[in-house]
Amino acid sequence: MKKKTVYVCSDCGYEAAKWMGKCPQCGQWNTLEEMTIREEKPGSLATKNKLAAQPIPVCDIDLHSDKRVLTGISELDRVLGGGLVVGSLVLVAGEPGIGKSTLLLQVCRNLAEKQTVLYVTGEESLAQIRMRASRIGAMCPGLLILPETDLEAIFQAADRLSPQTLIVDSIQTIQSDTSQSMPGSVSQVRESTLRLMQYAKQRGVSTFLVGHVNKDGGIAGPKVLEHMVDTVLYFEGERYAAHRMLRAAKNRFGSTNEIGMFEMVQSGLQEVTNPSAALIAGRPEGASGSCIVCTLEGTRPLLAEVQALVAKTAYGAARRMAAGIDYNRAVLLLAILEKRAGLLLSNYDSYINVVGGLRASEPAVDLAAAIAVASSYLEQTVDPHTAVFGEMGLSGEIRAVSGPSQRLREISRLGFSRCILPAAGCEDIEVPEGLEILPVRDIREAIRGAFRQSKPNTENHE
Repeated sequence: MKKKTVYVCSDCGYEAAKWMGKCPQCGQWNTLEEMTIREEKPGSLATKNKLAAQPIPVCDIDLHSDKRVLTGISELDRVLGGGLVVGSLVLVAGEPGIGKSTLLLQVCRNLAEKQTVLYVTGEESLAQIRMRASRIGAMCPGLLILPETDLEAIFQAADRLSPQTLIVDSIQTIQSDTSQSMPGSVSQVRESTLRLMQYAKQRGVSTFLVGHVNKDGGIAGPKVLEHMVDTVLYFEGERYAAHRMLRAAKNRFGSTNEIGMFEMVQSGLQEVTNPSAALIAGRPEGASGSCIVCTLEGTRPLLAEVQALVAKTAYGAARRMAAGIDYNRAVLLLAILEKRAGLLLSNYDSYINVVGGLRASEPAVDLAAAIAVASSYLEQTVDPHTAVFGEMGLSGEIRAVSGPSQRLREISRLGFSRCILPAAGCEDIEVPEGLEILPVRDIREAIRGAFRQSKPNTENHE
């Protein structure tokens, strides 16, 4: 067995034969770390003793992955696609202090009533885990805590206890003897995740991994980490805000568009069963620059408030800012409003925000953002009983979006009496009783309908 030295980038995992100051793949400086690997000759004894996997007919494969276990948290079960799949490997990532450990400890509390759960902590002491467990009511005899960072010791404890669920908090602290690098390095994270994946699949143990995020918001470690796991969950939201969003970025057993909403309270994370009402609560009355949109996250329609502020710029170039929607998309909408709706926004600072910490990425938010900007620019209030949705094209046309009937039902359920929506395809949708719809074809028509007037008054802004 020979030893070979390579240099691995800690950001992207690029391997080089010699050290370089700048990584050729990701362009980062001083990220190449020395790593020693062992090479086995093709004819060595260790290679000959390895047992190759035998091919199996597809009809004879045991479908154990079809079994799901409910975690007792309906919002998490929704994001997972209907429950936790037996033998799956789930990665939960998020900012520090967002509530990842609290959420998983609440999952342990619910599962430990019926099965054995092993919680491996590499960052916190037993006293810290005990304090959090006492606060959220997770004092269960079926929940076993193991303060360990050595992967081999974790496997020995798991073989002895035979848990049905395994929690590793966090994967960046785990160290395997098969790699000589430091914990948290690219090689350690990759090797530890690979062995945990093999253990979960072979033993049918549902495994959660807690992952850290870097300064850019991505998961720390090699990109292959996200490819090896079955499900990647992002826990989003402001650290000191009340609401948290759980979103699936990857899910081999369900949709990647589902989201779950939680509220941080004294006793832990509490499910928000009516997210639409929570997102639009506290909406100002009689204020310009506010519009309600119905966005579709997976199978769940959500109502959210889009706010805009347009103010005369004090600098040579107007400033643009966006929170909750893509910045480039926001700039595009401002250009369409100026060209197609006659709103002279080039001399005005424009700020767009989706209230409640929701990140609205689907095109159906376009119309609401445009109407909110027009409302602030014209100093006119949008009808408070009106909700909107629709995609806006470069010609100012309003294009159809998916799930209009679901959106209309949610709008009606929350007490709105009027909806502005794309005219294309509205002949076949189901309109709830008592809800008035206003189909529009372009942005000018939508602005007139939102303010219930013949045309917007732009004389004071020209």
